[in-house]
Amino acid sequence: MEKGSIKVEGLENEEDVNKVLQALESVWGVRNAEVSLANKTATFTYDEKAASHVDFLQAVKDIGFNINE
Repeated sequence: MEKGSIKVEGLENEEDVNKVLQALESVWGVRNAEVSLANKTATFTYDEKAASHVDFLQAVKDIGFNINE
């Protein structure tokens, strides 16, 4: 099990948090995901045999948010 964390630019409200959370949870192999509006971060655990960190970055970018890498 791998852990990942990303800084998400543009999180402004709970609706944004829910969008990002849904995007992360839609990635194959995700085990747990959390998004913090206060810290503007997303953390997640995933099966490294089913997904990679890049998959999570792309999922968030695909819904219109920028990642601060």
